Amino acid sequence: MATTTAATVTAPLAPDRTARVLPVLLAVIGLVLVANRWGQALLDDGVGLRILAPPLIGQLRWGPPGGLLPVLVPIVVGACLVRRLPRLAEPARWSHLLVLSALAAATWAVALALVDGTSGLTRPMGLPGHYLLDVGQVGSPGDFLRHFTDRIDAYGTHVRSHPPGLLLVLWAMAQVGLGGTGWAAALVIAGGASAVPALLLIVRELAGEDLARRALPFLVLAPAAMYVASTGDALFAGVGIWGIAGVVLATGRRGRSADRLALAGGTFFGLAFLLSYGSVLLLLLPVTITVVRRALRPLVMAGLGGSAVLALAAAAGFWWLDGLATARGEYLESVASVRPYGYFLLANLAGLAIVIGPATVAGLGRLLRGPDGRRPLALVVGPALAMVATANLSGMSKGEVERIWLAFALCLLPAGALVAGEGDPRGVRRWLWVQVAAAIAVPLVVRTHW
Repeated sequence: MATTTAATVTAPLAPDRTARVLPVLLAVIGLVLVANRWGQALLDDGVGLRILAPPLIGQLRWGPPGGLLPVLVPIVVGACLVRRLPRLAEPARWSHLLVLSALAAATWAVALALVDGTSGLTRPMGLPGHYLLDVGQVGSPGDFLRHFTDRIDAYGTHVRSHPPGLLLVLWAMAQVGLGGTGWAAALVIAGGASAVPALLLIVRELAGEDLARRALPFLVLAPAAMYVASTGDALFAGVGIWGIAGVVLATGRRGRSADRLALAGGTFFGLAFLLSYGSVLLLLLPVTITVVRRALRPLVMAGLGGSAVLALAAAAGFWWLDGLATARGEYLESVASVRPYGYFLLANLAGLAIVIGPATVAGLGRLLRGPDGRRPLALVVGPALAMVATANLSGMSKGEVERIWLAFALCLLPAGALVAGEGDPRGVRRWLWVQVAAAIAVPLVVRTHW
């Protein structure tokens, strides 16, 4: 590991008073309210936003759809995780902690999905426009890839706006008896939950193990988990973040070990590019780290790994740049053509604030005005903010960012480690309860499509 890692372990941080973050939280609440009222005004004027619970996709509702019993599941699970995760994060062996974090993230995602009953786990995977409805159209994988862009109008909404990777994976699963909504849900949950240990490795490498352990509960208990158990974007996020982890870890090593990590990271990136065109923005984080650490070789090796994956796809008939151009054309002809650019510059940020939760927002506020001891964490969070800004200004993200920006949101979550000072377990638990409450409140108020 590079000498910078040991040197950047954060010093104990004194707990900030609630009053210091209260303005930040009030500003976020105000942002969400403004986005909601502005969006409702647009709907009242007849603008076809197709967003009935602005700034989120879905429909407003009040109260638990299946009674109080399903709501007890996330409350009980959340209470157990709030109590146990901070305690386990300190003494547990690092390797055990990585496994524990993934299991806890998957459990929390499933618990939140159960607010809608058992159908909450599988219903979103079978909705109109989802990948599963097009699995039967794959036929021969070679023919599917060669004619994917030519036949783009034959597919549902999700397939038209993404590369063919996930549809091909679901087809392959069906061929071995793992078809249907249940297995598809298991795939995306596993992929999304795996992003948590990947982020722990990234934070440990850049900001030290102490801060990584403190960040663990905030990586698990974020409202973003609502979309881990229901969207393909959870899988995209997991694969892309493992790509980041490989390259970042390579920058702190030398020799064959570094080359293997960088190649693995690049391979994950190549796979992520075949799952989502938006994954390209995730490159901002490893590129930033290679520049800061002056480690060009890992970036070159990662480029070789990613290029090999895309070259294989091209040899099979799918050229990524053609797919990107086709998806962009489909997007411009979709509902995005009537969604106002100016409104969604604001609404997207409001949606993101809901997904990352109050603790992460407060942590970001502290990070931006914090002392030098917090700068190592900025190496993770800073590029993630740049991803958000780029996606927002591009005009290719008009709504639905609660799932589209899931990978970016997950990369912001480590900021939650800063909301309470080291040695302040009560402060940590209070903020974790805030995150749990926010995560449970959203599905009670909004019936999402994901």
